[in-house]
Amino acid sequence: MSTPPAPSPATPVLVEPTKVRDADGSVRQVSVPAFARPLRRGSLAEIPFDNAREAPSVAVLSRKQPDGSWQDVTAAEFAAEVLAVAKGLIAEGLRGGERIAIMARTTYEWTLLDFASWAAGLVTVPVYPTSSAFQARWILQDSGAVACAVETAEQGRVISQERKQLGDLTHLWQFDTGALGRLKKLGENIPDAVVAARRATLDPTTAATLIYTSGTTGRPKGCVLTHGNFFAEVDNAIELLHPVFKSVSKYPASTLLFLPLSHVFGRMVAIGCLRARVRLGHAPSIRTEDLLADLAGFKPSFLLAIPYVLEKVYNTGRATAERMGRASSFDRAARIAQRYGQAVEAAEHGTGPGPGLGLRAARALYDPLVYRRIRAALGGHVRYAICGGSPLGRRLAAFYAGAGIEIFEGYGLTETTAAATVTPPLKPRLGTVGWPMPGTAVRIAEDGEVLLSGGQVFQGYWDAARGEAVPVLDGGWFATGDLGVLDEDGYLTITGRKKDIIITSGGKNVAPAPLEDWLRAHPLVSQCMVIGDNRSFITALITLEPDGLAHWRQMKRKQDVPMRELVHDEELRTVLQRAVDEANRLVSRAESIRKFTILPVDFTEAGGHLTPSLKLKREAVERDFEAEIEELYRK
Repeated sequence: MSTPPAPSPATPVLVEPTKVRDADGSVRQVSVPAFARPLRRGSLAEIPFDNAREAPSVAVLSRKQPDGSWQDVTAAEFAAEVLAVAKGLIAEGLRGGERIAIMARTTYEWTLLDFASWAAGLVTVPVYPTSSAFQARWILQDSGAVACAVETAEQGRVISQERKQLGDLTHLWQFDTGALGRLKKLGENIPDAVVAARRATLDPTTAATLIYTSGTTGRPKGCVLTHGNFFAEVDNAIELLHPVFKSVSKYPASTLLFLPLSHVFGRMVAIGCLRARVRLGHAPSIRTEDLLADLAGFKPSFLLAIPYVLEKVYNTGRATAERMGRASSFDRAARIAQRYGQAVEAAEHGTGPGPGLGLRAARALYDPLVYRRIRAALGGHVRYAICGGSPLGRRLAAFYAGAGIEIFEGYGLTETTAAATVTPPLKPRLGTVGWPMPGTAVRIAEDGEVLLSGGQVFQGYWDAARGEAVPVLDGGWFATGDLGVLDEDGYLTITGRKKDIIITSGGKNVAPAPLEDWLRAHPLVSQCMVIGDNRSFITALITLEPDGLAHWRQMKRKQDVPMRELVHDEELRTVLQRAVDEANRLVSRAESIRKFTILPVDFTEAGGHLTPSLKLKREAVERDFEAEIEELYRK
């Protein structure tokens, strides 16, 4: 049995961070006390069984049916399935502590096998479903996985072609051919007590999963996250984000998960939902039409999102308005929403009176015309979104707040079991990644690097030779590699990656992230990479967003212009030049983008230019587009 979090109050609690200042008065370190009691015994494997015992009839999951409807799965039903699959894993001969890999999209089967593996005393190893054969082989080899479950025949072929080099791999199962059903059948004669005994061997210090960081260069490293790491993360998140996990609206708390479970962000929320008994659904396809249909059918009360998704919803809304001849109306509505969100923020901080009568009336006017349509695109019931992965930006955060969707923006890494900071309810500060999570401390090193400490911070990376984690913390602090600043009230802003800092030939240090994040929010821009290391000025490579470009082509009647010609189109370049000029307002003249080029192809994971978590592989981009970069610097 896992110790439950401390009882929570009826409304969220706001605890101001404790601040430590430098001699010059600047804030150097902030911390927030834990809201939930630390786990002393038990493991994640107990969550389904605790739920079944305490609330057997509560719907903790929903599964999409062939006709598009959603069928609830109660706590008792899910625990029974977890038990049956765990028995099958034991019957197959898997022993406690062995690693089992899962390579699949975001599906019910993923979560079921995750919890069943823990119940059988195993350690799960996520593999991105889009991984190449080389990437998958490295993870399976390094982790020493003895079993691997895939979703499709194609993924099975990826693993099978590497089988000769995977000496430890003795089992390969496929979800869509009924593998979990066969495991249940195989384990029918295993007594419940055998599974209970396996669960009893686990405690908060036991490794729960090895999650391999995608890495922008080099081979991925396996982060060893314990059961205790996850409990420290989710129990405090549940208590802090009270409105999200303990819905105060007329709609019970629920979420549709569409981000990959291979990534720690999605995994953490899935576990948090089971822990809080929040109804969880899975959306395996992120194609726009598929995702919108799933959102409309499921109607979640909150979402887990990356900025790209929120940007796309906004840009799609504006493109629709433009097609209807209402672009100016949409733009007015957007400005009003941003002003409204900023006014609410000021009131919460005591620096303003809040939205005035005129602003409230204007917002009410545009609610049925614009804001309700934005909310409808997300299912109609969404009131909150947890956003991470990269900065969302103040403009979009304020817009969504004004449109009726509160954004909780956070920051974290695989090594910190997802969020280490998050926007606090009742006191957001738009454009920042908030305060430390309860039980967490943030420190800024002398060189500006963000250091983190807390119960959710891992102990080290997997060492295949030793079969355990190698500690990497320095006095309890993890050096993130990210650069950041703390403001007077303890809010953290991430300013870039330490290794991504550009140093021009004139000695100017330039953080590319603010410029890149601003430009990516433009409806025509898919990706942007700022260049300038050891160069005399700053330039940028820009790729085009397919949906935004298709809309622009239609509006400009340029559907038949070949892509190789379109990237030189003066009208298109003028639009993007305005976007670059807007971005340049964020920085000094020495840091501004002087030239840019539009590439005829996008940066993608398949092309080797993005990691699975959509971060730029800068060295790969610079290598593959060397000619285009050199052209930017020709006189």
